[in-house]
Amino acid sequence: MTSNDDQVRLSALLRSTLHALPQGFSIGRGLWNLLSVSLTSRASIGLRLELLARKQPRNTALLFEDRRWTYAEFNAWANRCAAALRAQGVGRGQVVGILMENRPEVLACVAACVKLGGIAAMLNHNQRGEALQQAIKLANPRVLVIGSECREAIESTELKPAVKPDPQHACTYFWDGDGIVPRGYRRLSNDIAQQSDANPPETVQLLASDAAFHIYTSGTTGMPKASVMTHYRWLKGMAGLGQAALRLQADDVLYCPLPLYHNNALTVSWGAVLGAGAAFALGRKFSASRFWDEIRRYDATAFCYIGELCRYLLNRPESPSDREHRVRLAVGNGLRPELWDRFQQRFGIARICEFYAASESNLAFVNTFDIARTAGFCPLPFAIVEFDADSEQPLRGADGLMRKVAAGGVGLLITEIGKRTPFDGYTDAKASAAKQLHDVFKRGDLWFNTGDLVRDQGWRHIQFVDRIGDTFRWKGENVATTEVEAALDAFPHVEQAVVYGVQVPAADGRAGMAALSWRDGAFDGAALAQHLQKLLPAYAVPLFIRLRAQQELTGTFKYRKVELKREGFDPARIDEPLYLLRDPARGYEPLTAALYSALYEPPP
Repeated sequence: MTSNDDQVRLSALLRSTLHALPQGFSIGRGLWNLLSVSLTSRASIGLRLELLARKQPRNTALLFEDRRWTYAEFNAWANRCAAALRAQGVGRGQVVGILMENRPEVLACVAACVKLGGIAAMLNHNQRGEALQQAIKLANPRVLVIGSECREAIESTELKPAVKPDPQHACTYFWDGDGIVPRGYRRLSNDIAQQSDANPPETVQLLASDAAFHIYTSGTTGMPKASVMTHYRWLKGMAGLGQAALRLQADDVLYCPLPLYHNNALTVSWGAVLGAGAAFALGRKFSASRFWDEIRRYDATAFCYIGELCRYLLNRPESPSDREHRVRLAVGNGLRPELWDRFQQRFGIARICEFYAASESNLAFVNTFDIARTAGFCPLPFAIVEFDADSEQPLRGADGLMRKVAAGGVGLLITEIGKRTPFDGYTDAKASAAKQLHDVFKRGDLWFNTGDLVRDQGWRHIQFVDRIGDTFRWKGENVATTEVEAALDAFPHVEQAVVYGVQVPAADGRAGMAALSWRDGAFDGAALAQHLQKLLPAYAVPLFIRLRAQQELTGTFKYRKVELKREGFDPARIDEPLYLLRDPARGYEPLTAALYSALYEPPP
């Protein structure tokens, strides 16, 4: 729960405005770019990169471990990649699937693709089997670029390159990285080695309305869906969040340890860097023990985060070197209000720029005014409406219309769909339609359902509270319950599986819990854990198991999850067997009263 101190006051807005006056030029530039770009503008990510390569060719664009690229070097590399992709049929509207862990080649391929007018499908390298296969099929790529480190992931699917591909229709499989190139693949480095450094002519023809990325999201239900990110939305983010709110300068270095398939990395972080002509320091993956060493290695002045990242850093032992860095700005989302002050004070970070956005959403909130414990401000049309937790639907009155919550109240965040705030949706038209709300405040209006509960903090600011629906967030990742249920159903002894999220002390988001109807013999926690670890990313494996003789159904034959969520995992309140996954190697073990109490004990 929030305190009254978390309500936004006019006095705080005025103080922040006065404090930001010295950075008025950056703010003004961002606001001008935010207002001037339109769907019909000849503006794109590729043109922004080419402008920086021309204006500041020797400035550092990208840092990764012991390597460095200037803007001229990175732009030339992207151009060579673009020529190689063009040779395989990539052009306007064609999709390039990218399945690689964090490394510079991801950004080079992304830049190459969008320069041609192509769409970069950012595949989650943690996914396996059916989920990854469906994501690739949704993209329907003309080219699929796979890093050698993702061999296990692609081999977990049934997708195979054609030995003799049809040049007009078949997908080309590129292999990048070490090791022997598998049969049917082309080595990417060989194809780009002799290509031209020249800017591709296609880039100047692109419109801001052209699609740039497919970002995969679980939404509120179902398997992963591909949301569409246009150049327009990316450029709006660069201007509004990157330039007007973050206000980076050309000599800044932003460190990003988040995966590039997340919009936090690809749009927010990289967009802010390109908006300022600053340097992007890319981390291979997040490590709490190495985080501040990486910050110092790159001499970073800013970094991006998700809420769980901040908790991991706070859980590390305090050190005299906690403030030995030049970071003045952190940007991200999910920093819990109860951690905000501790995090900012311990590590000496002057500004925390929290924001709220979603891959498929049509607007964003940004902490432009540097106010603590808020997801920020949005000037565009939105509303927070009353919500029924049992039905997980917005409430409508006798007139069929929705009602806004009172000031300080919690409700469902919805955003109006209009010319200034278009909804690009998913590649699946049915999924797009499911996220739209009709006749909300008047007949004929149209709104987007974010699927998130937020608190109205006043002065058009919000505070994130929770996600609704079948998707919950754990370890900074969205977990689709249908994907986990499918993995559980594939285990021979599971008759029925109901998956949901439960709150765990001292942790952000919700941990996975599964209520199982078990058959044929005793519960084998070790075998079940081993099975799930083969099929699911680590963050999606349920932490708790509850065995039930029979699942309860609603009148429409849906599983009752509301009661299960409320009951949680307290063995004193539940008379059914409960199990906990403490050690993946040992598997699920009985959740005793002593283990339950230990979960609620503060760390030593």
